[in-house]
Amino acid sequence: MNQLVKKAQNGDHKAYIELFQTYEQDIYRMAYLYVKNKNDAMDVVQEVAYRSFKSLGTLVNPQFFKTWLIKITITCALNVLKQKRKVVHFKTEYEEFIGSNEEDLPLSLSLQQLLDTLNEEEKSVILLRFYNDYTFKEISEVLHIPLGTAKSIFYRALQKLREQTKEAEIYE
Repeated sequence: MNQLVKKAQNGDHKAYIELFQTYEQDIYRMAYLYVKNKNDAMDVVQEVAYRSFKSLGTLVNPQFFKTWLIKITITCALNVLKQKRKVVHFKTEYEEFIGSNEEDLPLSLSLQQLLDTLNEEEKSVILLRFYNDYTFKEISEVLHIPLGTAKSIFYRALQKLREQTKEAEIYE
């Protein structure tokens, strides 16, 4: 894998495509966890492909290629979320014309709803730890934070999740 990264860094486009396709599903999964819809996740994957191809020469250690891609993915996904916050919402009096599905929503607290209670930093640490099986050292490298900070954020996030489940009375 390291040789493939070096080939790609030296301008071998086929090597880069092979590398990117190897991790494309991981990138999509991570993007989807942040943006929560297929189209935006695909946009993030495309942006990651562009950014990673453009800046491949800046990657110092080829063995961290996947970690580097995941960091770019998180950054791109957060950018999409920031752009979505700028959307103007419609007035509530128009809801009767659109319809509301609130009566059909289950009352139980889903995992996605739990993750949404966390701030972006906590969410990133939890997703990297549980969805990608990263070690604390790898998390600290991806997020550019000290190892102790990564652990603190992780345990703080777990405590928040425990409190949320206790409030929903699903904690045992």
